[in-house]
Amino acid sequence: MGTLLHFKSLYIEAFDNCKPEFVVILLKIYSLFCVVLLSMAIYAFIYRAFTGFEF
Repeated sequence: MGTLLHFKSLYIEAFDNCKPEFVVILLKIYSLFCVVLLSMAIYAFIYRAFTGFEF
């Protein structure tokens, strides 16, 4: 849990006092998009590993 809180604080600090504001919003959206894609890749790997599909 401490690691997640550390990543959260790093994420929040990364966007403090950044200008212009629309770039910050675009970067936040992009980072969330990357998290979704990474989650899908991890899910697909785990699904393939536990259902016995050939790699």
